[in-house]
Amino acid sequence: MQPISNTSNDLALPSIWPIYFKLILVALLWGGTFIAGRLLTESLSPLMSAIGRFGLAVFILILLTIKLEGRLPKLSLRQVAITFTLGLTGVFTYNLFFFTALSEMPASRTALFVAFNPIATAVLVSLLYREKISLQMLLGVSLAVLGALTVISNGHLLTVIQDSGQAFGRGELSMLCAVISWAIYTVVGRKALLGLSPLVSTTYAAIWGLLLLLMVWLFNPNMQVLPELNWKIGAAIGYLAVFGTVIPFIWYYQGIKTIGAAQTSVFTNFVPLFGVLLGALLLNEQISSSMLLGGALVITGVVLTNRR
Repeated sequence: MQPISNTSNDLALPSIWPIYFKLILVALLWGGTFIAGRLLTESLSPLMSAIGRFGLAVFILILLTIKLEGRLPKLSLRQVAITFTLGLTGVFTYNLFFFTALSEMPASRTALFVAFNPIATAVLVSLLYREKISLQMLLGVSLAVLGALTVISNGHLLTVIQDSGQAFGRGELSMLCAVISWAIYTVVGRKALLGLSPLVSTTYAAIWGLLLLLMVWLFNPNMQVLPELNWKIGAAIGYLAVFGTVIPFIWYYQGIKTIGAAQTSVFTNFVPLFGVLLGALLLNEQISSSMLLGGALVITGVVLTNRR
């Protein structure tokens, strides 16, 4: 997808900055989903966690669509196929794999795999749309990934690489599948945005994804009975639905529509950075020099990737 301007430097355009700001906020909100998701999986199965998240999210999205668009628009067969693919990858498979990973391994280790989203997305964009990855974009993505890994590993990159190679279990495999699912969701989203608004695309994707989740739950002989709700479960579901789905999904698609899939996905490298920052602010965890270095690398990488 081409940028909205043909100037030599997109960063100089005032109209682009709101999108960048929104994508940074998206990363901040998604940084909190690891904490909320971890709390939720202590009481619910991965399937029930995903149903709770998107059940509330779909309700809110439909109300927003009716209020802002006037109605839920009818889809062509092509749009049905595309939005179904979005729901299948970005909602159904991604969330099952995401919550499974969180139930199997620590949130920090789960965040490690999120850093590879931009690489997977850039490769898919190159393969499916035959877009050449420039040396500058490759350098930017690499720097952003390196920065994210530096933050997650607390500066011990070699240790993380060795541990990942030696201990690759169900949780790691699930998160790898989640990364692939999200990359497909991001790239296919370009097609959906040709005829639908970000809000409508997100709403239909969430509807399809929720229907698939409910079908698995209903036809599962060992389906979990709904537990007694408490404030912790309610708060986690509320955060995941509103601040982990409705707001960031819409803004993320606005980013894809404006600056492209590969450039948008590189902002996900801020997710682990904000995860560590939230830990420092909410849990009084220490801010290390490796975090500052990693943050600087992520920012540099994002700027390089989006600079024309």
